[in-house]
Amino acid sequence: MNRLSLERRTKIIACLVEGNSVNGTCRITDTAKHTVLKLLADVATACQQYQDEHLRGLHCRRIECDEIWDFIYAKQKNVPEKLRGKLGFGDVWTWTAICADCKLIPCWHVGTRDADSAWVFMRDLASRLNHRVQLTTDGYGAYLSAVDGAFGTSIDYAMLVKQYGAAPEGEKRYSPAICLGTERTVIHGNPDPAHISTSFVERQNLTMRMGMRRFTRLTNAHSKKLENHRHAVALHFMHYNFARICQTLRCSPAMEAGVADHLWSIEEIVALA
Repeated sequence: MNRLSLERRTKIIACLVEGNSVNGTCRITDTAKHTVLKLLADVATACQQYQDEHLRGLHCRRIECDEIWDFIYAKQKNVPEKLRGKLGFGDVWTWTAICADCKLIPCWHVGTRDADSAWVFMRDLASRLNHRVQLTTDGYGAYLSAVDGAFGTSIDYAMLVKQYGAAPEGEKRYSPAICLGTERTVIHGNPDPAHISTSFVERQNLTMRMGMRRFTRLTNAHSKKLENHRHAVALHFMHYNFARICQTLRCSPAMEAGVADHLWSIEEIVALA
């Protein structure tokens, strides 16, 4: 990999952050698969470390959180008996938080959908915020103890529970269920009812599925190893936070949040490694 020029490394990373698969990137850039994966690992590790260090002391006011499902190695029902129950085989969940104002992703966590992952995720989120925020999550029960343990009562926290009906007749496999209504429940503090919403973080789920081939549904483009999955997520959020212009803000989320003073290029992301 050390023999690759900066131009070629930049082209490989550009392909990956635009939603191309690893095999597709290999064909486009005429690069061996193990070389692409090695570059992904090196750059993503640097991106993880950079964001962990610099996304601190944030002045966010409104945070929305959600979890997005994917699978690694095989779907849960097809995982061999000896591998069941091990993280990295079957269902995996990526917990994400987004600032509703600047659209920054301050942190994320790849793990299981349980109380332990909720606890790790919320503790990480709380450590990055500079003051009291309004937080909205869905109705998943693990958030209750996790938010309480991470923030105590120093937060304005509400849950938004969506009620769904059946999908349209004949389209159950591909069409989402119909949202029949929502229920807002205040858990802590005094959150503004007008801003009890998870719309931005749910829209971010679509951005993830479009920007990372591994998250595409109904394909064989899933991650085969947990490490590569985490690397792809770290690279995606680096590009999203620092190198991608938000259409509503006309700058990157990191610039809007005051974390960056310019729009990063792919070359700068590659240079982190």
